[in-house]
Amino acid sequence: MEQTELKEPAPPTAAGPDPTAMTPAASSGPSPAPPPEPTSSPPARTLPTLPPSQACPTCGADAAANGHVVAATPTFVYAIGRIEARFPRPDVEKEFAQAVGRAETADLTDRQATQKVLTQRQNRYLARQLCWVMTIEGLETYVLIPRDPTDLDLLAEALRPEPSPTDLDCIVGLRGPIAPAEMCNGLMVPIVLFDQIYSFDRDSLIKAIPRPDKTTQKDFYPVAAELFDRIMQMTDNAGGTDAHRALNYCAVRYHAIYASAADAFARDASLTAVDVQPSPLSGTRNIVDVIFSYTNRNTDVTEKLALSVDVTGEFPYLVRRLSPYYDRS
Repeated sequence: MEQTELKEPAPPTAAGPDPTAMTPAASSGPSPAPPPEPTSSPPARTLPTLPPSQACPTCGADAAANGHVVAATPTFVYAIGRIEARFPRPDVEKEFAQAVGRAETADLTDRQATQKVLTQRQNRYLARQLCWVMTIEGLETYVLIPRDPTDLDLLAEALRPEPSPTDLDCIVGLRGPIAPAEMCNGLMVPIVLFDQIYSFDRDSLIKAIPRPDKTTQKDFYPVAAELFDRIMQMTDNAGGTDAHRALNYCAVRYHAIYASAADAFARDASLTAVDVQPSPLSGTRNIVDVIFSYTNRNTDVTEKLALSVDVTGEFPYLVRRLSPYYDRS
């Protein structure tokens, strides 16, 4: 059989590839005229680049409600305080007054009427317009925004119809930027995009704590109340640091610390210190030790108990239960 010799195509000339190479071989008729050559070559376009330290500062960021964005390395918040509703602008206040006027509010206090109106489905638009503020120890600390719009109900329910001085709210979320002045009538505090709210009062929390068998409820209540108050009144406990998040988690979720305090008081010891420090268990996880120091009132001998809490993510959790602690040399 006769073999056909294959020839390599000729290399393109300096003027560019042969225009006839782009037309079918069997084509008939005049060849189309080649496009006119540009008089001057346009400058090459280059894409802007950033150095590795500045490239895409918000990649992986968590977009949340109202366009607020949390940085790729967020700051978590686990805070205990009180939630209040405020009017950011006069028009919102007037609109709320009209909604109250349309509702059945006879024999209700102002607080009861407010809570009733805000929890009605047709008034959800008002709950979205209000400015929700968390105060801690009487100080305005955070502006709250739900990451899920349906959690507006949690904010409205936090406004108890019959408030008590011991009412408390616990928020779990992510700290965002400082609120702009126009957002909450000039209040410029950090925004917290919350995922969860616990609303309770201190007395109910303490009464729900399982007490030791050898301790009566009458003796146990003041012990638990004192320990809870000590944690809440620690300096600058805004629930925004790992130490404060761990403490607040223990206060509302780990009941063994109250039983140990009752046992120490029964042995004539005083609570002399509550410390938080990095745990030796830390590796790829961020774990802290919460240490309670009890000093005997007669001998001045100090006994320490500690537990370990993982505070790596938004939701802290217990790693090691309360047990005797010895200082590392």
